[in-house]
This record gives sequence, C-alpha cells and structure tokens, in this order.
Amino acid sequence: MFFHSLKVANFILQFAKFKETLKYEGSVSLTSWGAEKSPHVTGTWISYLQLTSDERILAPAAGMHYLEEDIKVNDTIYLMLGVREVEGKNGYQGIGFRVSAKAKLISNGPEFEMMKEKYPFLRAVLELTPVEVEQLL
Repeated sequence: MFFHSLKVANFILQFAKFKETLKYEGSVSLTSWGAEKSPHVTGTWISYLQLTSDERILAPAAGMHYLEEDIKVNDTIYLMLGVREVEGKNGYQGIGFRVSAKAKLISNGPEFEMMKEKYPFLRAVLELTPVEVEQLL
C-alpha cells in the first residue's frame, strides 16, 4: 500500500509539471501500434491540447487515420512533448514528458462540439486518459 501511495503522489507531482508545460507551444508526438509490427507516429501542437476538469487530454483529429485503426486493436498510446521554457530536472533548461494513455476518438457530444467550435477542421476528437506520466528531462 505504501508503494502505491508513493506512485500516486509521484503521478500528481509529475502531472502538475505537465500542466505547467501545456502553457507553452511545442510539438507533440503520438505513437500508436495496432495489428502491424511497426508503430505509427503522428503529431500535433501543444496549443491544440485541451485538459478537461477530470484531467483527460483532448486533441483535434483532422487526419489521424492510422491512429484510429491502431486504437481499434490497442487503445494504449504514448504522447511525448517538451518545451524549453519550463525548468526540468536538476535545473535543466527545458522539460519533457512521456505520457502513457488510453485513447479513443469521439465524434459527438458536448466535448466534441466545444472542440469543433475551437478547431473547425477536426473530424473527431482524440480523448486521452493518462495512465502514467513520466518526466524525462
């Protein structure tokens, strides 16, 4: 139980730094893998990410067709992002994160409508529920 509590506390601390990172612009890579042997990587911008009150991450999906096929088979994806404006570990100028998340695409409902208003180019909304947040830098 003690180690579980430490893991939860670490997740909360790392997620707070992750939220600070979302205030700055940078690229985001999304890695998925399904039935094929090799993974697929697609990208978006940090400014397109929207954090919900329950700490899910929403992103507009204009393309992301390979990712869509992959998450039908395997709904785990990795998100990686980094910025120079937030101090990382040991005073390092810059911070980076790897987030393991459960993914799904949504194409209706209030969150879809909110995102469609902000990003009229989307065809769906990528919803990510973080499972693990790891600060790399």
